[in-house]
Order: sequence, then C-alpha cells, then structure tokens
Amino acid sequence: MAFCPSCGTSVEGAFCAKCGTSVSGAVPPAGGPAASGMADNVAGALCYALGFITGILFLVLAPYNQNKTIRFHAFQSIFLHVAFILIWIVAGLILPWSLSLVLSPLIGLGGFGLWLYMLWQTYQNHRVKLPVIGDLAEKQA
Repeated sequence: MAFCPSCGTSVEGAFCAKCGTSVSGAVPPAGGPAASGMADNVAGALCYALGFITGILFLVLAPYNQNKTIRFHAFQSIFLHVAFILIWIVAGLILPWSLSLVLSPLIGLGGFGLWLYMLWQTYQNHRVKLPVIGDLAEKQA
C-alpha cells in the first residue's frame, strides 16, 4: 500500500484523494502519523517547562515552528518569563531592602504558581491567554 508523500494518507491510485498529490512510486512514511512529532498539548506544555529556553527551542525546531498553537505557547512562555525576571529585578532595585526581603519570596512563589498553572492548563488542551502577554504572543504567532 502506498502513502501520500505530502499528507501521509493511504492511497490506492496514482493520486491522493485528500490532497491531489501524485503518488507514483511513493514509499510509506517512516513511523506513520507519529513521524510529525509530539501532540500539540505536549509540545505546548513543554514550551513552558524551562522558561524562555524551551520557548526559543520550540520556535527553532522544524515541525513545531510552523504550528500556530505551539508558536503561541512558545512566545507566551518567552514573554511571561522575561516579564517575571524583570519584575523580580525591578522589585529588588526599587523597594527598600527590608520590603524586598519580604516580597521577593512572594514574587517567586507567585511566579512558580503561575508557571505550574500554565504548564498544566496547556497540557490539558486549555488555551490560557494572559492579559497583556497573551495579546503580544498572539500577534507573533
């Protein structure tokens, strides 16, 4: 049985019924449908796993950088973690050291909670769009 080289569906004639591509001498794709990579929810959740590092990684990797959903989560992860780092730095520089000493762990705990929430909701196929960051990420994706 031959498979379409473009979309991967099984073909019985000379042309793919789904996309119309010529399949003369086509070979089955290695690995079948799973050859395209992970599911969108797993890849989206992994965008948040190591902060902006995995966000950048998923924007560079070939099959994922063309998927609009994964690109959205990658950009949102990058913007979220950069904003979190900036908030932490600004709070440490502007606030008096005694207040900064109290608020720094709270900011860290809040950031950790938001990170876990985004990771879990994305894995559950729920698209959470953060107020300002989500709009920027949607424009970039």
